[in-house]
Parts: sequence; C-alpha cells; structure tokens
Amino acid sequence: MPSRPADLVFTGGPVHTVDAARSRAGSVAVTDGRISAVGGDPRGSTGPRTEVVDLRGRLLLPGFQDAHVHAVGAGIELGRCDLTDVTTVAGCLDRVRFHAAAHPRLEWLTGSGWSMETFAGGLPDRRLLDSVVADRPVVLVNRDHHGAWLNSRALDRAGITATTPDPPDGRIERDAGGVPTGVLQEGAMDLVTRLLPASTEADELTGLLRAQRLLHSFGVTAWQDPLLGEYGGMPDPARAYAAATARGLLTARVTGALWWDRARGADQLADLLMRRESLRGKGVHARSVKIMQDGVAENRTAAMLHPYLCGDHSGLSFVDPVALRGHVTMLDAHGFQVHFHALGDRAVREALDAVEAARAANGWTDHRHHLAHLQVVHPADVPRFRRLGATATIQPLWAVHEPQMDELTIPFLGPERAAWQYPFGALLRSGATLAAGSDWPVSSPDPLQGIHVAVNRVPYGEDVPAFYPDQRIDLGAAIAAYTAGSAYVNHLDDTGTIRVGHHADLVVLDRDPFDGPVSEIGAAKAAMTFTGGRCVHEA
Repeated sequence: MPSRPADLVFTGGPVHTVDAARSRAGSVAVTDGRISAVGGDPRGSTGPRTEVVDLRGRLLLPGFQDAHVHAVGAGIELGRCDLTDVTTVAGCLDRVRFHAAAHPRLEWLTGSGWSMETFAGGLPDRRLLDSVVADRPVVLVNRDHHGAWLNSRALDRAGITATTPDPPDGRIERDAGGVPTGVLQEGAMDLVTRLLPASTEADELTGLLRAQRLLHSFGVTAWQDPLLGEYGGMPDPARAYAAATARGLLTARVTGALWWDRARGADQLADLLMRRESLRGKGVHARSVKIMQDGVAENRTAAMLHPYLCGDHSGLSFVDPVALRGHVTMLDAHGFQVHFHALGDRAVREALDAVEAARAANGWTDHRHHLAHLQVVHPADVPRFRRLGATATIQPLWAVHEPQMDELTIPFLGPERAAWQYPFGALLRSGATLAAGSDWPVSSPDPLQGIHVAVNRVPYGEDVPAFYPDQRIDLGAAIAAYTAGSAYVNHLDDTGTIRVGHHADLVVLDRDPFDGPVSEIGAAKAAMTFTGGRCVHEA
C-alpha cells in the first residue's frame, strides 16, 4: 500500500496486466508517475487530490510500444504529397497535380505512399508524372520506401541516363532499349535523394510532434526508431528528438538504432560509439545498431535461398554474410543490440548465423538482438530464434491477402515459399519472443489494427480469405507482443506490464476486446493514453 494517497487511480473496469499468468485486476494506483498499487480496494489509495478515472468496463492495458517505427520521417511525410490512401493511377496524378499547384515555389516536389499494385507490373512510368508536372523535378517514394518514382526532370537533374550503371545495392528500371523508365530501386534511390533540399530543424521537430500526437492517439507510449542517421534522403531523426527533449516536448520513451553504413565495414565502430555517447540524455537511447541485410520481395531484392520464379535472380544481401558475422560479433562485444532488417529466407538465415557467431565468441549477452519483418522464414530456422535468444519483431499488418501480395509476391515465390510467410504462430509455438511494430510510414501505426491481423490474418472489416490461418496467434499473445515484447527489445524493463514500480505508461481502450468476437478486435480504439501517469491523449 502506498505511504500517501495516489495521484491517479483507475477503477471500475478490467486491468489486463500482461504478466506471465495473463492475470487481471480491478484497479491501478499511480504515484509520482509510477504504478504504486495493482488490485485491492482503490479507496485505500485515494485522497482529496487523487484523480479517479472510471473505466466504465473498458480495458486498461500497458501502453503499446512500437519496436520499429520511423516516427520523424513519417511525421514529415504527412506534410508532403501523401499518396497512401490513393488506389488509382488517375488519383495519384490528381494528387500530384494538386500538390504542385498548392506549392508553386518549391524547387523539388516530394512525397510518398504510392502502392506498387496500382501500376502494371508494380512499375509506374516517368511520362505519367511528366503529364502533370514537367517543369520541376518530382520524386515520390513508394509505400515500402524501397523504390522511388521520378519524372523526366528529376532524372535529368540526377544525371541518370541509359549509360548510368546500376549501383551495387540497387537497380535502375529501364525499358527494352535501356532507357530509364523513372523508377529507382533500393540503393539507386541515392542517385537522386542526395540532391533533395535538406529539411530544417523546424521541419523535423514539427514532423516528430505530429507523429507523437498520432502515435499517442493509438495508445503508443514508446518506440524504437530504426534509423538514426541519414539514408535515402531522410533526415537524421536524432536532431528532432534532441530538440523536443530540450523544449520539454517529448512525452514518449524512445530507443534508437544507429544506421550501419553498408558501404563501410568495421572501421565505423568508433563513429557508432561516439554517437551513442553523444546522444545520452538527448531524448533517444542509442543502444542499438540497424543493419539492413536485404530489400523487399515485391521488387525481388529480398534475399532468398533459391531464385525467384521469374528468373535466376535471388535478391540482394547488402552486407557480405561472412563479414556480417564479424560485424555483429564486434557490435555485441561493445554492448550494442543489433536490429536487423531481414525479409527473405536467406537474409533471415544470414542474420541468425551472425547472432550465433556472436554467441559463440562473446557468450550470452543481454543485448537483445532482434530481426524485423521476417516475411519468408525457412522452417528450419524457426526454432533458432529461441535457441539463440533472438527476438522476432513482426509487422502483422503485412500478413494479409492484398493485391501487392497476391499479384507481385506469391507468383514469384511459389506455393511452398509463400506458405512460409510471416510465421507468427510457428515462432510463438517454438518458444521465440515476439515483439511487434508497424514500420510506419510503410503501414498504419495503429497497434489495434496490427493485433487484429495477428489474430485473424485478415484486415479489419474486409471480406477476404485468411492469409495462411495456421499462423494466427491468440489475442493475449498479440497484445503481449505490442507491450511486454516490444518493451523487452527496447530495454524498457520498467514498462510493458502493469506492475508495482513500473512507469505508469498506460492505455484505456474504449471496450474490452476479449469480450467480443475476434472479428471485431479492430473496432477497438484508444480512449486515453498516459505516459508516466500524465494524460497525453483523450479521445
């Protein structure tokens, strides 16, 4: 029992603690920003100045945590030409035309969010953009941020012609005559993004605060930003986090992963150590290093053990797999967590091999390495996550039937490998630790939508077949991935569960999704969000 009355008490509804027993309580008290009591008679915690929140039967959970979200970049993009809700070619062109008219003084027109399935073969053409904007360069990154669509003026400004070679880590799409069509894949995007005007500190801070408001509205109280550094024309988010902290505006808890420059090798260790130290106390704990090992399946840059069915190409391993083992062993020895981008089954295996090498050399450390995305995982590698203590960081919203999956991925994987996609159930049954994230702006940052898909393998409200339904997980496991699991990889050990002494990072849902059919999980919304006992969102 607290020694003095609590500052805040929740009562009148169920409390799902997300402990190992999945226990429930009837009340929670908060004192000085931390949980001071769980369960019992709430009247014993109240005083004349105690704020009492009547749950009215609504569910109280630990705050959601996103283990992989580009908050600053996503917030900035919301203020640019946003194509995320456009599903037709005509709609994309109308949106670009409107954006150009609304910003006549911009030298470069930039935006993001177009979907590959909108265009034949997943590839738009520069001439489409030329038809609406011919006088200024246009650069539009696609939804997954692994490709960019350019008009002719942008190609000219970047000096990209039929004789321009593909970079080692990317591809320039070309027509039958070798002329660039206006799409740059992976590392080829750098040919143009390096020319884009740099964002200002004010732009970045505005983007972060815009993103923070949205994430809090979805019940998110903490996250891991997987790209501290400059890549693909995106600003280094560290500056925005530092500015928000200095102004007392950062209300979330943020862990960051320093970007591993794949054009360099072990020589960058000194820079990483210096950056980790320099960011202490500046709003983001840079205890992780992000290694992007491959691309994405839709453009056939995800690294596969066997070739795609459309040719003899098996994707790209951005870091030599033998060198990767040495790099990860070195980073582990210097106290870094490694946050892998690994989509294809070869990339997953290469990442696990690297973790295994680090374990063999350094013993069992507590750096909590994790692999994000995990689109295709060979069944032989599923039990290795548990054996190696590697966390599986899942993006549940991708595990659905949609045009991009059905038209651009499954036909080039074939039925056997397609069935190995997003094996949440197999990983959970094998004993792996699951964390969860959105990869926003690639997909929605709403955890409840992700939880719905993890449980149903169908998007909320859509009448489509379940996507390999044997890989479903139950509601309790899905919530745990978005709370305790992500808190684990974020090294936020005093969050993620509702327990005395933990930070009062909490979310009140507008209902108890355990009481309804699983098909209605996605209808739930965050009614209130608290960080350190402070209300940061109320619907």
